[in-house]
Amino acid sequence: MTPEPQDKAVASNRSLEIITAAILFTLGLVMIVDSRRVGMAWADDGPQSGYFPFYVGLILCTACVINLVAALRDKAATKQAFLTHSQFKMVMALLVPTTVFVIIIKWTGIYLASILLISWFMRRLGGFSYLKTLAVSLGASLSLFVMFEIWFKVPLPKGPIEAALGFV
Repeated sequence: MTPEPQDKAVASNRSLEIITAAILFTLGLVMIVDSRRVGMAWADDGPQSGYFPFYVGLILCTACVINLVAALRDKAATKQAFLTHSQFKMVMALLVPTTVFVIIIKWTGIYLASILLISWFMRRLGGFSYLKTLAVSLGASLSLFVMFEIWFKVPLPKGPIEAALGFV
């Protein structure tokens, strides 16, 4: 029996292990290079600022090489699905709106962006009624506003609505 098209593998365990090892190796390499730039030796007054990051980068690079070799040797991991098409769709259903949320905060402020994000998730993924969606999204954003802006006196990014109400 063949799997449904939506359950076809998007990525194998092996491919993601190789990609992860390469990305983390690059991060370790950046740590090593930058540690050498700022000084990684032991000075008269103790270690320089790059001493410990250098060794952390070295350990990270070594671990990545070990994981990369293990991933390249494990041919069976090519057949193991890390992520199926249906799982990928669920991840994207969360990742895309959250990314849009982060991007629009600059123009709308965090409170309006939060209302839009909560509303999107409640309607699209939860299937809640418009009334419940409106009540929860407005209530959550209002609660955050009161908590951060009034009680804690911590200003969060504001948009045109807050400016019109005189909170900027």
